[in-house]
Amino acid sequence: MTSINVKLLYHYVLTNFFNLCLFPLTAFPAGKASQLTTNDLHHLYSYLHHNLITVTLLFAFTVFGSILYIVTRPKPVYLVDYSCYLPPRHLSCGISRVMEIFYEIRKSDPSREVPFDDPSSLEFLRKIQERSGLGDETYGPQGLVHDMPLRMNFAAAREETEQVINGALEKLFENTKVNPREIGILVVNSSMFNPTPSLSAMVVNTFKLRSNIKSFSLGGMGCSAGIIAIDLAKDLLHVHKNTYALVVSTENITHSTYTGDNRSMMVSNCLFRMGGAAILLSNKAGDRRRSKYKLAHTVRTHTGADDQSFRCVRQEDDDRGKIGVCLSKDITAVAGKTVTKNIATLGPLVLPLSEKFLYVVSLMAKKLFKNKIKHTYVPDFKLAIDHFCIHAGGRAVIDVLEKNLALSPVDVEASRSTLHRFGNTSSSSIWYELAYIEAKGRMKKGNKVWQIAIGSGFKCNSAVWVALCNVKPSVNSPWEHCIDRYPVEINYGSSKSETRAQNGRS
Repeated sequence: MTSINVKLLYHYVLTNFFNLCLFPLTAFPAGKASQLTTNDLHHLYSYLHHNLITVTLLFAFTVFGSILYIVTRPKPVYLVDYSCYLPPRHLSCGISRVMEIFYEIRKSDPSREVPFDDPSSLEFLRKIQERSGLGDETYGPQGLVHDMPLRMNFAAAREETEQVINGALEKLFENTKVNPREIGILVVNSSMFNPTPSLSAMVVNTFKLRSNIKSFSLGGMGCSAGIIAIDLAKDLLHVHKNTYALVVSTENITHSTYTGDNRSMMVSNCLFRMGGAAILLSNKAGDRRRSKYKLAHTVRTHTGADDQSFRCVRQEDDDRGKIGVCLSKDITAVAGKTVTKNIATLGPLVLPLSEKFLYVVSLMAKKLFKNKIKHTYVPDFKLAIDHFCIHAGGRAVIDVLEKNLALSPVDVEASRSTLHRFGNTSSSSIWYELAYIEAKGRMKKGNKVWQIAIGSGFKCNSAVWVALCNVKPSVNSPWEHCIDRYPVEINYGSSKSETRAQNGRS
């Protein structure tokens, strides 16, 4: 307890160091000013009167500089509102149903070398399911969860994506009362499913967006593509004034389901679930009052120049020509390296001076005493960030970032709860997590929230938002009917994921 108090004192003193030094420096001139006589003021007036040109030039330069700064600085980007798609209840997909789907997929392939009821293969899938951190209320697409026989064709994939995107956008437009024709920028990201016409064209057609809209479809960019889409929309909003930007993040399960026997490719089937999010951004000054957040920073890190990083998550054919996403054994090391680089870039932007100083000192000490100091100081991001939205890519992803950032269970509660309730919804998972924090009533005015996601390429991307008010959950939040049951405690590896509500943590 004493060490904590000492650190807080150190943090306070160093963070307010300049203010503490400035007080005596301003007190001295103020004291002298109070001693000025009428004669002194007369001399000062006379000096300024005889140097009127100099005073005028200084005043004009100050005014011109202020106007130039106001005109050229980037306009703030506001997050007006967002919506997360909540599938209908009949598409609920628990562990037992997922196992039935695996069984049916294997049974429908007469050419497979491994028997469809091979116990070792099915047991592997079951163990992955039970240890993944996913619960029994996640959702899957109509063609896999509800239809018999299973539908995994292109038409079923298109139906899934249309259902998710249109559902999220309808809710967003209903909540914000924004006319779709007011949208000037549209960015849609979906990694695995990219039909022609594009998904952005589908949105334009469905909601009758205007003909001069700046539209983009991002494909093949993995689970961190949601923040890439936000970053692109931000840059466009800095160029195109007084408009809205619409960002849609989703993934397609029907099209990306692997039907072969390669175990490194089968893992993704166990983690990914149906979901998507729509986000409305604005650079209009008048939207500040009704907006939830202001975008503070976006940081993108790409280590794809390294062959190991580039190949660690790769879509390819297996030995029997079945397409799937192969996860390399190097993925943990690659992810750790990429996340570290992203954090090192973001740290100077958000951390207080006290943490920056400790980090630099530890870095210098490590270089001077290589054999004695193994690890550099890990900055305490909780001094700068109030809430964390770590991509719910899987239990291991959350565990690693929780450990490396020295976070508490409450800090990763939104990520674990989202993984349990909705599964890995790819690039949209960070929005379900933000909705969780809002539903718990934890987002207060001035709070900073950090969204961090990793994905193929290999990439790690971050976005930091500042709450503009005490944020309340949006109407029809995905957590509206279940937030009281969370957080939950998960018994990994049991025959069935048993959960119980933890009292006192919400």
